[in-house]
Amino acid sequence: ELKNLLQRLDGKQYPCYHDIDTPLNRGWNYPQFTLFCEKAQSDPFAAPTRCRIVIDAAHAGFPRNLYSNRIRSMALGDYLLRVLHGACKRLGADTSMSGSGGGGWSGNKGGDIQVLEPCQSILEQSAVFIDPTNGNIVAQITVNLPARGRSILGHAAETIFSQTLPSMIERMYYTSLSADRLKNHIEMIEDQVWLQEQLKYRNIVSFIRNGAILPRKSGADDRPMDGNPVPFKSPSRLEIDFILPNSKTKITGMGIPLGITLICGGGFHGKSTLLQTITLGLYPKIPGDGREFCMTSVDACKVRAEDGRNVTAVDISNFINNLPFGRDTTCFSTEDASGSTSQATNIIEAIECGANALLIDEDTCATNLMIRDDKMMQLVAADKEPITPFVRIVRSLYDDCQVSSVMVIGGTGDYFDVADNVLVMDSYVCFDATERAKTIAASSTKSSALPHAASQCVKFRPTKSKRFINGNSFVPNGKVKTISQNSIVFGETELDLSCLEQLVSKAQTTAILAALQRLPEQTKGRSLTDTLEQLGKLIDKEGVASLTPGQYHGGMARPRLYEIAGAINRLR
Repeated sequence: ELKNLLQRLDGKQYPCYHDIDTPLNRGWNYPQFTLFCEKAQSDPFAAPTRCRIVIDAAHAGFPRNLYSNRIRSMALGDYLLRVLHGACKRLGADTSMSGSGGGGWSGNKGGDIQVLEPCQSILEQSAVFIDPTNGNIVAQITVNLPARGRSILGHAAETIFSQTLPSMIERMYYTSLSADRLKNHIEMIEDQVWLQEQLKYRNIVSFIRNGAILPRKSGADDRPMDGNPVPFKSPSRLEIDFILPNSKTKITGMGIPLGITLICGGGFHGKSTLLQTITLGLYPKIPGDGREFCMTSVDACKVRAEDGRNVTAVDISNFINNLPFGRDTTCFSTEDASGSTSQATNIIEAIECGANALLIDEDTCATNLMIRDDKMMQLVAADKEPITPFVRIVRSLYDDCQVSSVMVIGGTGDYFDVADNVLVMDSYVCFDATERAKTIAASSTKSSALPHAASQCVKFRPTKSKRFINGNSFVPNGKVKTISQNSIVFGETELDLSCLEQLVSKAQTTAILAALQRLPEQTKGRSLTDTLEQLGKLIDKEGVASLTPGQYHGGMARPRLYEIAGAINRLR
């Protein structure tokens, strides 16, 4: 029926493609799957048509144990996404017809199928997932319906839907896959998530596996570095091990304890590389990534300075107080934050959202918020300096609030006074320098006439968010669009998310954009924290696809609530 329809549409005006639209309760029935088409694009230059493919669980043939819990279901969906994306590439289905049959407005257009490109991390996503109610496999893709000028190329569309698409889908059946490779993929991901859940019981913030390859190809390529990078090896004092539940093998590596940990060393010796691994250890990695089993607490947040960001009603008085002209910092707002006020804001917002660890790299910090050395204290009297540096507060953050800190520090030794553990990276080899750092700190204290950081510690006062969400503020006045992993357009605002460094995929940014559009129905006068909690419950229950109900949106991956909150807090 679909083939005959597309043949009849050949040569007709492009809007006639709407004849292939399907209601939610009726699709195009293939022998082993059902195709649903959302509202077909009305113009060759419009966004491509979203399609949903549902493979009946009986036809897919996957044993129930491969998706018996949420983690296994996510892992199976991830594996099938990589299969589908690979099949699309190998068949050349992702190549547009543009340029063939003459160029320009009257030339051929469209004809390509697009599947969400997976990344090195395993994410809950909407492109391929297992329906929890019946075990059906659901794939959501886009098809750029082919045309010449504004006329339908019906026969080309028939080829896409009757040949190319079935060829892609048949590779997703259990009988088409390597059972051993699939099983290993699922069990490795489940073991990584299990290890992450064990961190709190072992009183550690993060675990870095011995033998892990931490360096990446480049800042724009998250795959492992080519050549012979140095494998990671834990210092003996911090070395711990786990017995993995699925493989039953023992895995050994460095456990970074709760408290205050410094990562020191010379420039280009691997400090930031180690911190980056910790920062992105929120998500399990694919086999062969090099960072498998390098896991971090799900509530660890990377914070930094962010000149120019918008701040609304944040209590930063723990760090900044007694501003000139009596300006209040207990409910601080600005459209153009400085380095120090933006970093203070980022710290407070992370803690108010529930962060249990702060990840900090001095390269991206405001120096005046991090330290204030002896000479500056002599020049500028304490009552003339409104900033309380982080070095004086970090101890109380852990002792009183149980918020750990892992910091790359290469330019000041002031933090030696307050650190629990000090690591030194030397040519990508990690050494335990805690005792040496403590000796240096003690010696420096004796020889100085001025008080040091350890004797100037300030008690951190927990704050509570003063932000209540007005749902009407989240109705975009204009278009909404994901520009890149770091940028979205929300109405008249272009929102820069580049400082949310724990986003790993453009699909997560797209989900954040969808979440912003769902806020009006989630708020109902709730606080920001309560609104995020409700949103999290929705995604837990119905999956990330629930952010765009009925839209067959296959371009989303689940972000943490911290990143959704970060986007909300930066909206002007």
